[in-house]
Amino acid sequence: MKKKMTTVSFNGTKEQEIALDKVIAEHKDQKGALMAILQKAQGIYGYLPIEVQQHIALAMDIPLSEVYGVASFYSQFILNPKGNHAVSVCLGTACYVKGAGLLMDKLESVLGIKNGEITADRKFSLDATRCIGACGLAPVLTVNEEVYGRLTPDMIAGIIAKYN
Repeated sequence: MKKKMTTVSFNGTKEQEIALDKVIAEHKDQKGALMAILQKAQGIYGYLPIEVQQHIALAMDIPLSEVYGVASFYSQFILNPKGNHAVSVCLGTACYVKGAGLLMDKLESVLGIKNGEITADRKFSLDATRCIGACGLAPVLTVNEEVYGRLTPDMIAGIIAKYN
C-alpha cells in the first residue's frame, strides 16, 4: 500500500482567522504573550503552519524568526498537520538500540512518506518521537493512542492494514 508523498497545502478558514485575530487583540499588549497566542492558535488550527506564524508575526509586529523560534523550540507545538492516524516511532535509546530505525525505514516505505510528513489522503502522518516510557516493550510505535511493542519490520504492514 504505497501512498504518494505530497505537501499538504494550508486551508484555514475565515472563521479561524477571525478567531486568531481576536486572540491576538486580547493579548497583543501583554508582555510575553507569544506563548499564549501560539497555544490558542494551535487550538484553533490544530497545528501551527507557517501561514499562521506569519499572520501572528505581522499582527504582533515581531519578526517571523521570533515566532518560528518559539514554535519550533517547544515540543508542545505542532508545525505539521497530523493524519487521521498519527503514527509515531519511538527513537529513544532503548528503542533505537533494539531496531526502531529499521521500523521507521519500513514505515516510510509502506506509507510512502518521510518522517514529519502526511499522506496525500491525510489518512496517516509519521513522526519520530523520543522516549514514551515503554522501554520494556522496545522497539515501540504508537498509532494514535494505541501502543505496539516488541516490533520487527515485518510486522509493520499488518499494523498499518488495521487502519485502512
